[in-house]
Amino acid sequence: MSEVFLTMAMSLDGFITGPDDNAENPAGTNGMRLMNWLGGGAEPDAEGANAFRPKHPNSQLVFDESMATGAVITGKRTGDFAGYWGGDHHDGVPIFVPTHQPPAENPYERVHYVTDGIASCVEQAKQAAGDRNVMMHGAYTGQEALKAGVLDMIDIQLRPVLLGQGRRLFEGLPSEHTELDLVRVLEDPGVLHLRYAVRK
Repeated sequence: MSEVFLTMAMSLDGFITGPDDNAENPAGTNGMRLMNWLGGGAEPDAEGANAFRPKHPNSQLVFDESMATGAVITGKRTGDFAGYWGGDHHDGVPIFVPTHQPPAENPYERVHYVTDGIASCVEQAKQAAGDRNVMMHGAYTGQEALKAGVLDMIDIQLRPVLLGQGRRLFEGLPSEHTELDLVRVLEDPGVLHLRYAVRK
């Protein structure tokens, strides 16, 4: 059965970007260091998403799992900053965007704006993904999925850096406790890959 997982690179103090993130600098000031686990020349001639495939084996596994997903959900802010990956995040899979304000024009046939809530967005993405998992991007979108009970897993690429400021992954959650189970720990130089299952 298809599962939905949020995947985010994060600093030890909980930030997913540095301060002052914007469309021209989506990772914020000094935030690109969070993404240093990607790349490394595993496939020097690769194009598209595969150009970012890491060189270390555990990071390759995490990356390959993401690239094997059958649909992507992204927050509108994240999607806007990324230019919706030119309409193709990886392998032509559909991209779903939960939003209250879809754009007047959508140049990408694979990008679908969903205006009736995160639960509906997740359901549509899971149907599109078939028996493959759904990858989710975006802090706010992940929080909304958690609150709605439609997020199954959280994958954190924990980087050994303290950013001090920026955008936090879990800021803004309600005071009710969300219970998680640590189900996998993988380590490579400069990154600790943590997978948590969300208790429901």
